[in-house]
Amino acid sequence: MIIFERALRRELLSAAGAVFTTLFTITITFMLIRILGEAAGGKVASRDVLILIGFTSLDYFPILLILTGFISVLLVVTRAYQDSEMVVWFASGLSLTRWIKPVLTIAIPLAALIAALSVVVSPWANEQKLEVRTRYEKREDIAKVAPGKFQESRGGGRISFVEEVSGDLSKVQNIFTSMMNEGRSSVVVAKEGKIEIDAKGDRFLVMSQGRRYDGLPTAGDFQMMQFERYAVFLPGQSQIDNGDKAVKALPLSSLLNEPNPARDGELLWRVSLPIMGLLLMLLALPLGFVNPRVGRSANMIVALIVVATNLQFLNILQALVVRSTLSFWQASWPMHAVITTLIFFFFLWRLKLNSPLHPSSIWARMKGCIRTKKSNQCTQEMGGAA
Repeated sequence: MIIFERALRRELLSAAGAVFTTLFTITITFMLIRILGEAAGGKVASRDVLILIGFTSLDYFPILLILTGFISVLLVVTRAYQDSEMVVWFASGLSLTRWIKPVLTIAIPLAALIAALSVVVSPWANEQKLEVRTRYEKREDIAKVAPGKFQESRGGGRISFVEEVSGDLSKVQNIFTSMMNEGRSSVVVAKEGKIEIDAKGDRFLVMSQGRRYDGLPTAGDFQMMQFERYAVFLPGQSQIDNGDKAVKALPLSSLLNEPNPARDGELLWRVSLPIMGLLLMLLALPLGFVNPRVGRSANMIVALIVVATNLQFLNILQALVVRSTLSFWQASWPMHAVITTLIFFFFLWRLKLNSPLHPSSIWARMKGCIRTKKSNQCTQEMGGAA
């Protein structure tokens, strides 16, 4: 038995490594596409792309580890059925419940790692992401312009293009700016530009050695002027609405010491993830049954549906807590109770057929009782007729 447990743990760790590598690669690819799209749209700085990918991946680690544990156990159990190892196992008088102990030796440390990630690492990663995005939002509009790319200002009233940016981001070279002023379009081209702040604290984009064109060239009020120095007022910075991002970045102590519906919902999410990971690994044991003559693709589909359903259920409970429909304690147990019930039911279903607790044995006894009652009733009727 000790040899079996060691071999099972070794196989689980090997499968977990392969599954995690695959899931992490897919996740990084999607994150790279999304964050590069944000950088192209001017929402984040191009030089912050790799930093944001790193922090975002840390935020996704708990979900990836839950998937890794569940799929790994499912793959190992399915392989044992396909290679007819489970036939030998059951023929030796051993039950599927004997797999619980070696699986728990992997599941408990993994659940502890998920707890550490969801409670400590993920909030820190979200805080760092929020800081990076906030720092970029507070930068001057002209400093956000990437060389060789047209970019719209935050308010949408100005489109800018620069050919080159200085190393300290204080000056830009060869500027093109298009603005709308009282319904008239204005185009300004200049050799150089920089941000200056006056005594009142107002910000101005100061351009030098350029031209300004007001209106359309075909209109009668078209104007063109040449300047050595031209200043354009820049409106104040708008406040950034952090919303849920700020709650996700809060440490555990803040969630516990200053509770409110939004923080209770975040606390529910963090606490539920490690419990979900542990229960799903146990659920994978009975779900891993497969006919040796049939492929394992059906099991993988079932696995994805089960995990997606659980995460969606958790999202619904979190939303109900945030809306004050349910309290934290009311929402903390239903999902885990459902998974525990499924584990109990499927383990009963996969027990040996001669077990009195197996659903097939229970159904056979019920059918036997029904036949006995019908037989007695027919005997009584025949005796009465005689």
